[in-house]
Amino acid sequence: MFQSRKKQDVTINLTPLIDVVFLLLIFFMVSTSFNRETQIKLELPSASGDPLETTPELVEISVDSEGRYFVNAKPLVNTELETLVKAIGIVGQGNRELQVVISADASAPYQSVITAMEASRKSGYFNFTMATRNPKGNNQ
Repeated sequence: MFQSRKKQDVTINLTPLIDVVFLLLIFFMVSTSFNRETQIKLELPSASGDPLETTPELVEISVDSEGRYFVNAKPLVNTELETLVKAIGIVGQGNRELQVVISADASAPYQSVITAMEASRKSGYFNFTMATRNPKGNNQ
């Protein structure tokens, strides 16, 4: 009575879909701008007193919570004393009258802060201060 038909295999060609996905991926990769994070996250320790009058010419040594050093916001390749001494010398350009400001995170290892002080002394900069913030609720 009824003749059975052979079933046809239905296939969907995914090649054009994959091409479009790759084109969209390339478009988004090219059109996206990547910004390098340049801020250093530091939690300064508290201290009361008058704020430091900042001068435009100074050498700032920052120590983050992991003990890494930054000289004028530029990261150093390692935490060796000699590397820090060389970086301070390059930034200071031989001007021994510049003030060195050490900004250390409140949870930075003490040895890292002491190393920053020693590097300042070895570089010939004996005029250095420690950056702090006023305690909360103290408006001095």
